[in-house]
Amino acid sequence: MAKQYDYELDFVVRDYECDLQGVVNNSVYQNYLEHTRHEFMKTIGLDFADLFNRGILAVVARVELAYKTSLRSGDCFVSRLRVEHEGVKYIFHQDIYRLPDEKLCLKGIVTSTSLINGRLAVAPEIKLALERVIENRQ
Repeated sequence: MAKQYDYELDFVVRDYECDLQGVVNNSVYQNYLEHTRHEFMKTIGLDFADLFNRGILAVVARVELAYKTSLRSGDCFVSRLRVEHEGVKYIFHQDIYRLPDEKLCLKGIVTSTSLINGRLAVAPEIKLALERVIENRQ
């Protein structure tokens, strides 16, 4: 059964993202994943600046990355995301595939949560937006 994703975003590797070995530096992959999450959140009606201004912080609590195949300068790739909600955790399963051959480059799980006025809590607007996404997937 094919894995179903909730969102995807295309990228091209830029020269300055590569290390001396000519491959994307491992830390840059987290930037790709973060940008994908932020763009996804916009598409479901959530804006980080607006949430922050209302005392709601969406924060990363844990990141697990498995590097599979290196990307190189000029490579086109797609970052795909599937989200789950468990209690106070928002879990993003994020995979990066090189294009056009769909070669898996990275598997990631990013666990985030929210703080409301400095306290760990479920933000109702985040929960509702993510529940809509999850319901539409089924």
